[in-house]
Amino acid sequence: MWWFGGKGASGFSGFSTAKQVTHGVDATGLTAIVTGATSGIGAETACVLALRGVHVVMGIRNTEAGGKVKDAILRENSAAKIDVMELDLSSMESVRKFALQYNSRHLPLNILVNNAGIMATPFKLSRDNIELQFATNHIGSLLVGHFLLTNLLLETMKQTAIEQRKEGRIVNVSSRRHQLSYPEGIRFDKINDESGYSSLSAYGQSKLANVLHSNELARRLKEEGSEIIANSVSPGPIATNLFRHHSLFNGFVGLLGKYVMKNTQQGAATTCYVALHPQVKGLTGCYFADSNLAEASSQATDPKLAKKLWEYSSNLIKT
Repeated sequence: MWWFGGKGASGFSGFSTAKQVTHGVDATGLTAIVTGATSGIGAETACVLALRGVHVVMGIRNTEAGGKVKDAILRENSAAKIDVMELDLSSMESVRKFALQYNSRHLPLNILVNNAGIMATPFKLSRDNIELQFATNHIGSLLVGHFLLTNLLLETMKQTAIEQRKEGRIVNVSSRRHQLSYPEGIRFDKINDESGYSSLSAYGQSKLANVLHSNELARRLKEEGSEIIANSVSPGPIATNLFRHHSLFNGFVGLLGKYVMKNTQQGAATTCYVALHPQVKGLTGCYFADSNLAEASSQATDPKLAKKLWEYSSNLIKT
């Protein structure tokens, strides 16, 4: 478990906080989009990136809650550059609208943190008739959220990297739970099938999709010579409201979470490390945990599965 681990090769451990892993990093002049930044590790990620000089754009569903997070960040750091933009990752229409508005502002984009997600929900279809966790955690937050959003913002990132001569970074927040998806990994023919649905396995499937997407995206960017790296991270076990749909885990978190799980400052550390730290420069298609390189599952490192998911996802966002 994470609390037994000492410092890794990076010099950090699961106990390190986001502020500690970015100490001394001057990111002035960089611009980042952080999704799901109204609470938990998303809010902490936005706060710490802003503290290091990044202009942070919070892509969030609840703009009122986002405004409160922005105000809290500004109270701690009056020099912070923070914007709030509406983004519902479970809706392709909302993702497209967000990307269009962002690109029309002609802002640069150095860092994209695909953080927003849901966990272990009862079976439900999104507005676009895609299983909700897969829609939000992968399609909604990658090229339709994670997948669609990245796709729609990629040209802006490429142009920024060329103009500023600075490496762009895409960080997809996954989970160790990616190791516990369905036996076949991705249920391509049964994504929207309620029969055999398991809320936790479906969550694992969506998190597996995050890693596979990062790996295939990294391969494609490297092949075309783009100065953009793409990596996935596991924040580790954190006491957040992600567990609200699963009564057993939610009860456990409420009673013992603060003793055996990370706090949000520790949970956001790996995301901030991969987004900003010089040690990560040039590393792409990697999986990180506890602010160190880590080993993903055999399914997550299967290039054929990654390519198949990319093609499947591309077809989904065309419908």
